[in-house]
Amino acid sequence: MIDLRPVFFVIGVLLVILSLGMGIPAAVDAFVGSPDWLAFAGGGATTLFFGIGMVLTNKSHGVNLSVRQAFLVVTLAWLVLTLFASLPFMFCELSMTFTDAYFEAMSGITTTGSTVIVGLDSLPPGILLWRAILQWLGGLGIIVMALSILPILRVGGMQMFRAEAFETEGKMLPRIAQLSGGICMILIAFTVGIAVALYFAGMTWLEAFVHSLTTIATGGYSTSDGSVGHFDSPAVEGIITVGMVGGGIPFLLYLRTLRGERLCIVRDEQVQWYLGIMTGVVLVLTVWLVAAHDEPFGRAFRWASFNAVSIMTGTGYASTDYGLWGSFPTGVFFFLMFVGGCYGSTACGMKIFRFQVLYAATVAQIHRMIQPHGVFIPRFNKRPIPDEVVTSVLGYFFIFGFVFAMLSLALNLLGIDFITALSGAGTAMANVGPGLGTIIGPAGNFQALPDTAKWLLVAGMLVGRLEVFTIFVLFSRKFWKT
Repeated sequence: MIDLRPVFFVIGVLLVILSLGMGIPAAVDAFVGSPDWLAFAGGGATTLFFGIGMVLTNKSHGVNLSVRQAFLVVTLAWLVLTLFASLPFMFCELSMTFTDAYFEAMSGITTTGSTVIVGLDSLPPGILLWRAILQWLGGLGIIVMALSILPILRVGGMQMFRAEAFETEGKMLPRIAQLSGGICMILIAFTVGIAVALYFAGMTWLEAFVHSLTTIATGGYSTSDGSVGHFDSPAVEGIITVGMVGGGIPFLLYLRTLRGERLCIVRDEQVQWYLGIMTGVVLVLTVWLVAAHDEPFGRAFRWASFNAVSIMTGTGYASTDYGLWGSFPTGVFFFLMFVGGCYGSTACGMKIFRFQVLYAATVAQIHRMIQPHGVFIPRFNKRPIPDEVVTSVLGYFFIFGFVFAMLSLALNLLGIDFITALSGAGTAMANVGPGLGTIIGPAGNFQALPDTAKWLLVAGMLVGRLEVFTIFVLFSRKFWKT
């Protein structure tokens, strides 16, 4: 059997970190006189108790992780952390049900951004901060997991980045700690910079801090039911747009830039595709708004750029109800949500590199058909793409599509209309946030959905964020054999 003690040790450490995070909203609520500080204090104490208990009882076994233990850590950490992160939502004045609290916490930690809370504008600051902190911690966790764990686990073509992670399994935890430190510093720098800029653009310090946390994490939780559209400020939207674009770029490239490789970002083919697709979509939507809705060019570009970047990166902010733009933009946003950002970023979706791999493999195959005796090798960033990677990416697309179809049908079976079911499944698995239609669109939320649908969407968020295979491998009989 798999030795679970190192797994529990890592989860215990993460719970301790989570409990410390609860101290921030507890202090803020206590300062403003909100009774919700007791909810965070109680939730933090409970989380800290279990976290320290797991660390102490498994301390002597918390040195290394095998590949199978790493698979378990990735999945169990998200499930357990979400459970404890949901405690403040149940203990506070909102008195959320367990289903709603777990949904909100899972949406936060996976940086999805879907919400079941109505009346954000009147909530005490603690809850608003906690939602943002969850997304920031989730964004950090996603980057570290993508750089340190998933390449070794060979998930969905990520083994192509194995050299950027590490070569030996025995050094997994030290490598994770090293990467976490560097990435955390970069995230903090981005967060502070965005918060200061938003404050001078007209936000309060609370609004600026919350939006800076959820912008760089490409999470999308806001302080208002109207999302960023509540502020109706071109300056605010511009700052957040730049922050979202930055969140979708590989953070490893930021580290390399700081170490002297000044042009590594602009030379990276994945970043070039990412910015190219984003620019193309923004221009097309701008032209559409000018031609079909007679909008002034400035406002059309402002709305198109903000909302397209928000959807592509999986942030989920909205500056206006783009559901009213017509069927064409709605279709563009539906497909754009699956594209996502770059590998090793906080952005969601299926990731740009997978589309690059399939494109390169397809071009090579076409050339082979034309010249059967020629040698054509697909490349990514000027490096040959192994056949194993192409196969893995194809498998990822198949499994992702299959789960998406089953989730859509399951939601439809519950009596949910087709558009809501289809976009709900898509926005959950792509970790975007808002869906389409009047219920879960940019002007609505997920509160009206039945509890069964919320649990299905929770599963979709988890499967999508953990790259599908990480979950499915746990259902293999061979995985559990010695």
